[in-house]
Amino acid sequence: MKPEPRQRVSAVLITKDAAGQLAECLASLAFCDEIVVVDSASRDGTQALAAKAGARVIDSEWRGFGPQKQFAVQQAANDWVLCIDADERVSDELRESIAAVLLAPTLGAYCFARCNHFMGRYLRHGEGYPDWSLRFFDRRVARWSDDPVHERVIADGEVGTLAGDLLHESAESLETYLAKQNRYSTLAAEEALARGKRANVVQLLMSPLLRFTKFYFLRLGLLDGLPGLVHILIGCTASFAKYAKMLAFQRNRQ
Repeated sequence: MKPEPRQRVSAVLITKDAAGQLAECLASLAFCDEIVVVDSASRDGTQALAAKAGARVIDSEWRGFGPQKQFAVQQAANDWVLCIDADERVSDELRESIAAVLLAPTLGAYCFARCNHFMGRYLRHGEGYPDWSLRFFDRRVARWSDDPVHERVIADGEVGTLAGDLLHESAESLETYLAKQNRYSTLAAEEALARGKRANVVQLLMSPLLRFTKFYFLRLGLLDGLPGLVHILIGCTASFAKYAKMLAFQRNRQ
């Protein structure tokens, strides 16, 4: 008996010095028909590791997160794409959900929960979960935004939801995570200013407070213990930093 025909799918990743995390990620994508890795001049053997694992590797200049991911999607051989990062893994349940959709897609885009590992624990509440991520879609009806940071997939029509988690296995230290959040807050401030937005003192003070209330109390981040508290406070600090940087730029211009 012949197996049922299904849509072919390409796994798509962007990388930069990700050799320490990439092997497990690629192993979790073995069910895909193709793996495309768009790398930005890694110096730690990322490209060689990806090629050895059977991925098609493309070396390309950095464009910003949104444009880089869209460029990677355009390099895929198949219209259906699954976009993940080097420090993420597809869980067994999510793999089965994706396989089921490929047999008979009823929508053009699907999201699923991302489960973040932080300070030795998987976060199941607050800002860390379910962290819904739209990463599986038909590129003919969906695309990555042009945002250089906090990029997102923009889909035409309804978006479905899949069972199973995308496991975010970040192995970075707390110091590295804080440094990354500092860079992201700078990019977010620059992006907001470029769009003509302006910050004020009310936003500077209220944004972190409202964020903490939402994720720690309303979204039950308190149930994730100390890791959950630290994760939410770092997010609040990044929000404060974004508006502080915007205000500093506005004052300098004046």
